[in-house]
Amino acid sequence: MIRIFIFFIPIVFFLNGCFSEEQKQIIKENRIELGDIKINYYSDKSVTSLEVPPDLTSPDYQNSFRISEFTDVDPNLVNLTNSEIKAEIDTKILLNNSDIDVIRSGNRRWLLINKKPELVWSLSKQFLKEQGFVLKKINKKIGLLETDYLENKKPDIPAKSMGFFRAALQSTIDNVNYTLPTVDKYSIMVEPYNNGEKTVLHLSISSMAEVITGSGKDGTTLWQKQERNIPLENEMLYTLMTYLGSDSANAREKIVNAKDEGGVTVRLTDGLNGYAKLQFSIGLIDTWDNLAWALSNLEINIEDKDIKERTFYIQSARTADLGIMSKIFGEDAIYKPYQIQLKEIKKDLTEVYFNDISELNEQETKDFSYDFLGKIQKLF
Repeated sequence: MIRIFIFFIPIVFFLNGCFSEEQKQIIKENRIELGDIKINYYSDKSVTSLEVPPDLTSPDYQNSFRISEFTDVDPNLVNLTNSEIKAEIDTKILLNNSDIDVIRSGNRRWLLINKKPELVWSLSKQFLKEQGFVLKKINKKIGLLETDYLENKKPDIPAKSMGFFRAALQSTIDNVNYTLPTVDKYSIMVEPYNNGEKTVLHLSISSMAEVITGSGKDGTTLWQKQERNIPLENEMLYTLMTYLGSDSANAREKIVNAKDEGGVTVRLTDGLNGYAKLQFSIGLIDTWDNLAWALSNLEINIEDKDIKERTFYIQSARTADLGIMSKIFGEDAIYKPYQIQLKEIKKDLTEVYFNDISELNEQETKDFSYDFLGKIQKLF
């Protein structure tokens, strides 16, 4: 009886550790420190075509960047060779701890880098490649890098964060495939700041998980979009900071202790002629920054942008057009162009307008403006 009781104790603790959501949250937030989780992707298992729900589409690909207003280089000649890229990469030693600051708003963090966008762009592109990712969208015109999906290996969580019993049992179940695959892709948005003397860099993650639908012989799997993995996103941001030249201790301290500048208040309200508009409780430049991140996070197809006019040109499918045609041919077949324009009303109020470039002013487009801007509002 004593032996049975002794054997029963670790099982109780193990089950409690496995199924207690409260314990999981404590471990997740307080015990796993930044830098403890080793990012490890299957670089030889790039997932190029996923069976995805009809509301998810693949981005188109462009490769141009007009940077003449920020540098002295002829933008038509910007096409770095391998040797030039290596020279750019070698200059990352010029980035020191004081060159990179972490800005925070709520659970979102981004970088303000005291270097010009061209250098940050080259380093960021090389960083993603060295992480094993294939770059599927390289658009220097809008400052966007987007990777393909890669399968995420099981995180290497240190024993100190797992607890004694689970750490002891990990070796016995390490080779058991008890979960379906999860794949991640990343996007980096590079924005000129302070007339191109500095750079704002946003990094965001998008994850898909294979899920089972149906049962028995009718059971199958499909890829389903997952909620944003904030800890993994911060881990990748930390890894990028160290790649850019910051030492690990300083990068960790800046990310963990970044002062929250306060949440942004975003209101969805009625605009002109039946279209929706957004009201941001911040100035024009900060709204532009936040909107660029939001469009990237929502994987909106940005065709162009005008920094001077503070305007984004996008393509998207209207809600009313989603149906059998989009399921068969994809949303690309029903994409329409739209303009997202910003206007500063006063120092702490900026409005965002949705404009129909076709000027047909159809009711379906007006209704879609509320759906589209409503998705942006929910991110804040």
